[in-house]
Amino acid sequence: MDVKYLGLNNGDDDICLIDSATTHTILKNKKYFSCLKMGETNVNTISGSAKLIEDSGRATIFLPEGTKIIVNNALFSPKSRRNLLSFKDIRENGYHIETMTETNGEFLLITSIIYGKKCEVEKLPSFSSGLYYAQISAIEIHHLVDQKSTHPDDFIIWHDRLGHPGSIMMRRIIENSHGHSLKNKKVLKANEFSCVACSQGKLIIRPSQVKVGTESPAFLERIHGDICGPVDPPCGPFRYFMVLIDASTRWSHVCLLSTRNLAFARLLAQIIKLRAQFPDFPIKKIRLDNAGEYSSHAFDDYCMSIGITVEHPVAYVHTQNGLAESLIKRLQLIARPLLMRSKLPSSAWGHAILHAATLVRIRPTSYHTYSPLQLTFGYEPNISHLRIFGCAVYVPIAPLQRRKLGLQRRLGIYVGYESPSIIKYMEPLTGDLFTARFADCHFDESHFPTLGGDKNQPKKEITWKISLNFLDSRTKECELEVQRIIHLQKIANQLPDAFNDSKRVTKSHIPAENAPIKIDVPEEQITSANESKARLKRGRPLGSKDKNPRKKRGIDESTISDKIQPPEEVAPKEPILEENETIENSINFVTSRKSWNRKEIIIDNIFAYNIALDIMAEDEDHEPRSVDECRGRNDWPKWKDAIQSELDSLAKRKVFGPVVQTPEGVKPVGYKWVFVRKRNEKNEIVRYKARLVAQGFSQRPRFDYDETYSPVVDAITFRYLVSFAVHEKLDMRLMDVVTAYLYGNLENDIYMRIPEGFNMPEACKSNPKNIYSIKLQRSLYGLKQSGRMWYNRLNECLTKEGYTNDPIYPCVFIKKNGSNFVIIAVYVDDLNLIRTPEEIQNSVKYLKKEFEIKDFGKTKFCLGLQIEHLKSGIFVHQTAYTRKVLKRFYMDKAHTLSTPMVVRSLDPNKDPFRPREENKEILGPEVPYLSAIGALMYLANCTRPDISFAVNLLARFSSSPTRRHWNGIKHIFRYLQGTIDLGLFYSNKSKPELVGYADTGYLSDPHKARSQTGYLFTYGGTAISWRSTKQSLAATSSNHAEIIAIHEASRECVWLRSMTHYIRKNCGLSSGKENPPTILYEDNAACIAQLKGGYIKGDRTKHISPKFFFTHDLQKNSEIDVQQIRSDNNLADLFTKALPTATFEKLVKSIGMQRLKDLK
Repeated sequence: MDVKYLGLNNGDDDICLIDSATTHTILKNKKYFSCLKMGETNVNTISGSAKLIEDSGRATIFLPEGTKIIVNNALFSPKSRRNLLSFKDIRENGYHIETMTETNGEFLLITSIIYGKKCEVEKLPSFSSGLYYAQISAIEIHHLVDQKSTHPDDFIIWHDRLGHPGSIMMRRIIENSHGHSLKNKKVLKANEFSCVACSQGKLIIRPSQVKVGTESPAFLERIHGDICGPVDPPCGPFRYFMVLIDASTRWSHVCLLSTRNLAFARLLAQIIKLRAQFPDFPIKKIRLDNAGEYSSHAFDDYCMSIGITVEHPVAYVHTQNGLAESLIKRLQLIARPLLMRSKLPSSAWGHAILHAATLVRIRPTSYHTYSPLQLTFGYEPNISHLRIFGCAVYVPIAPLQRRKLGLQRRLGIYVGYESPSIIKYMEPLTGDLFTARFADCHFDESHFPTLGGDKNQPKKEITWKISLNFLDSRTKECELEVQRIIHLQKIANQLPDAFNDSKRVTKSHIPAENAPIKIDVPEEQITSANESKARLKRGRPLGSKDKNPRKKRGIDESTISDKIQPPEEVAPKEPILEENETIENSINFVTSRKSWNRKEIIIDNIFAYNIALDIMAEDEDHEPRSVDECRGRNDWPKWKDAIQSELDSLAKRKVFGPVVQTPEGVKPVGYKWVFVRKRNEKNEIVRYKARLVAQGFSQRPRFDYDETYSPVVDAITFRYLVSFAVHEKLDMRLMDVVTAYLYGNLENDIYMRIPEGFNMPEACKSNPKNIYSIKLQRSLYGLKQSGRMWYNRLNECLTKEGYTNDPIYPCVFIKKNGSNFVIIAVYVDDLNLIRTPEEIQNSVKYLKKEFEIKDFGKTKFCLGLQIEHLKSGIFVHQTAYTRKVLKRFYMDKAHTLSTPMVVRSLDPNKDPFRPREENKEILGPEVPYLSAIGALMYLANCTRPDISFAVNLLARFSSSPTRRHWNGIKHIFRYLQGTIDLGLFYSNKSKPELVGYADTGYLSDPHKARSQTGYLFTYGGTAISWRSTKQSLAATSSNHAEIIAIHEASRECVWLRSMTHYIRKNCGLSSGKENPPTILYEDNAACIAQLKGGYIKGDRTKHISPKFFFTHDLQKNSEIDVQQIRSDNNLADLFTKALPTATFEKLVKSIGMQRLKDLK
């Protein structure tokens, strides 16, 4: 049937016939296709077979009413006179087809079932011939329009960005990529524009006729590899580059090598990566060069074990490895113009090669219409981020180096990209390599800076292959590196989820970077430039070695080569912890070598605090451990000042007595320098601190010390004081006592070894130093009694000045002066002053008179808590600590969740966190389960009551955790990732009263028939005390469990009432009635009735211990008033079970938790 017969013109390409007879959808325009595969096919028509089909692929079309039809196997036929849409493809999209006749003609209805009802989505008309048709449209990004004229400048810019391709290759890249401005525009031919870099850098010898037929193996069926080099001049430490290319898609990988001995290790690492990324495409063959760098027994054994055939061509017959050889030439062909177009020295060839490798992956090959990247990953490459190699880029200056009126960006040299959002650039004056975010950078593609200054120097010719065999001969290093990677992969296969911490595995001394970290600047080019100060690298370059290598603890250099052997071949000298299921490595095992026994460790607040200290102290730039290490650091002048300040402080406090011969029978204690950098609430370094500490672990009880207990203020008291300060409109001020422990007087004779650098008296220099020791006159950090001696000294000074404290609250000192008062909360050497404005000067003046004090002003960071002073109240949070925890456990980029735990089933067989079963493996020692529990427990105890129940539940399985319990830990981390800035907000608009809530989760632990106790106390509507814990005895009923929960809450309430009454009374504040009863809400009516009546020995209650009716006596004495509350309003429900999202969010908000971003 002719088109004209249908009433259509040849230009109506968007008219599509809806045909029930056609088996495939046929489209005549490429704009409908998102993916096309080459291949001509015959199609059977009524007149016979015709060769109409040129391609096939995935197409997307839209019908007149917007209905989207996706055709997975549509045929492309530009010769077809009409578009055809098959009924079959409509039905495969979930639609139904039926016909309908009306007065004005016959229509085709396309319907869909929505919520059980049939809905009409399209109503398509028909021609007079009876054929149904529709006006179809395509996705906008697929549209192809007629070619328009191209501006030469635009074409030349993209020609430079893409690595100087020829006209044919340029056209193929443009047609198979997006993100550029040349789509559907004319491609200039070689004689229509001029490129000096192409003329000088390219010399193409036309190949002879192809003699072997085209082959098309499957993806990764055969990989070719080869090495180019040695290259002169070297690029940093690199003299070679290795290429790998897939024979099917022409996907390629390029890496730089400093020595040929690393070739097999890099090849093996890439094979492991490919097998992990493409598990459905096994590698069958690897064809390598016949050179010596490609022979390794360990590699051959590994390939044989996983079914890979290693092929080597005939000696000196390079054509059998032609794919790799041609790729090397192609890279050189691209890299040369890149360097010539820029003003970089020849030693930058490594950056040019790596950039050329990324460009090759987006270039279609002679065997495929599409690029290797599109063939491998299935999407069209976006090249909008490409810029001309070597051009000027202006990158943001680091915040710490920026000035308000100074430069905000500095000049860099663009040398490629790591990803579409991250670029690589070099510092022009130093040659150091850095990265920056693409969106933050400004590019000037008309300016090409010179490395080292403004003077342009002639480039040295690159020699791609020189003879250096006498300097780079084959060694055992090649075999050892291969064995190391095989060993690490075996560990990774056994422990896939815990292997992501590279710090915990054996490291090679050879850098793993695939780019030169720095390029030497030519001496003649080091000139002063009128630009911003060059950005310097922190530390030393990767891969550099010490002049005098330090031996690591517990490692003998002579056995390094033995330790990297696989365990089957060489028995390790240290015990393999994986065999002992009760051992777990600490979070900082790499530096501390500390391990725990899961069966013996006690998980309490002290354990959680120590874990938190380890995490807060963890830094990529770790603290030095000795004076020698300080001397080798860039910040040595600051450490030197800190050391001198410590020595001056020791002399000022007269800590050291005379140097005497060590008395007989006395063992002097050792000493050690401890270095730490103090940080503020934003994790910024504010000062360097050095401490000379005594090694108190060698002290003997009753000989060297008696009592050691030193009280500190607890978190509950501190939270109450914050709320108290908000409601009474008081100031909070933080002060730090410098070298606080040195103020304490010793009650025992303590002798210490002579510290390093101590000036010995002249009379003692003639004798050995080890026979002398120093008698300490004052307490020193590290001595077991130092904390107590300091507290006694502080207590004595404050009491003398008129401050009062109570044995129950020994760290809260209160002084009242008329209507004014001041409260000092002591935490070791941190003094929190909460007082009326009139008492500021008197308190500070007295403290500075007695001690050397540092005044930090308003309390913003104390006890690991961040404190924000807002107009409407005080917000207490741990955002910085939470970020450190997430980063330390590699969860800082995890997807977020809305609750810390899934809603559990109380069926023992369906509980997602049931105890370990016999067929389940216990987590290995490298999974930091205990460390995660400790870190989360510290967070839950301080500012995050919302995760208390989840942490308490998962802490029960610390002795034998399994993968399901570790998934629960990660669930909490993902919740924290979405609520990093959540904290406690103490509002100044709420009523200041103490209110309690108690609840129980009956049989919360169905495996041991135990219930969960949860209670919460708020002051001013915000939580100050809470607890979630499993009951220690089996409750026989929910009523029994509720009585136990109220008993625990009552005990806490007694202490809280005593503490609040003591503080308010000594401050002279009236509380209305004389300490009115505290309301304690409970949702079990029977339990409330029993507590009011007291203990009655009946059939239902005779088994309940009378001690649990302690609450009855408190009610009788008007200390507690137990009242009923609806279960859905009981805030303690948050601490007894995992709740649905809506209920959870409601209760979290009700206990005073808010997000910082919502308050500012």
